[in-house]
Amino acid sequence: MLDLIGVASNVDLIIFYIINSNLQNSYFNFLMPLITNAGLYLFWLGVCAILAIFGGEKGRNVALLLLIAIVMGYILSEALKYIFMRPRPYQVLTSVHQLAALNSPSFPSGHATQVFIACVILGRKYGYILLFLLLAIVVSFSRVYLGVHYPSDVIAGALLGIGISIIVIHFEDNILKLKNRLVHR
Repeated sequence: MLDLIGVASNVDLIIFYIINSNLQNSYFNFLMPLITNAGLYLFWLGVCAILAIFGGEKGRNVALLLLIAIVMGYILSEALKYIFMRPRPYQVLTSVHQLAALNSPSFPSGHATQVFIACVILGRKYGYILLFLLLAIVVSFSRVYLGVHYPSDVIAGALLGIGISIIVIHFEDNILKLKNRLVHR
């Protein structure tokens, strides 16, 4: 079992260095710090506000589901960070091409959690799931490129985000019935 963990850790480091060092170029150095912002929970709270204001009844319902999932994702990813306390790659590795700095622990990626939550729910409700998932993958890739996460951090964040989305979508009818009861009192 320890051999398997060691192999997984080595693969994680190899992929990290391929993305973080070998793929470095001026185009990505400009683009990735911009793209990574689509993983911020505040970005998605803004999307919720836009949907609620301009999206009609469907937009308000999607915004509510998204808001619930975003809050769950934020709480769970932050709790897991402080349970695992994994240092950021640039804090422990040499030769990291670092384009961002954070003080919080690394595992799991909160950006990957949030962007996968949003992209799965929006893709499910509005279509274009492949485009949304492509966005989620690119944002997650940016976290490794910037030197703030290992590939396993973003994979764990993606799985957490997908899991939370599935749970919220599963309970969608109950959530919307409760919303309607509260609104029509």
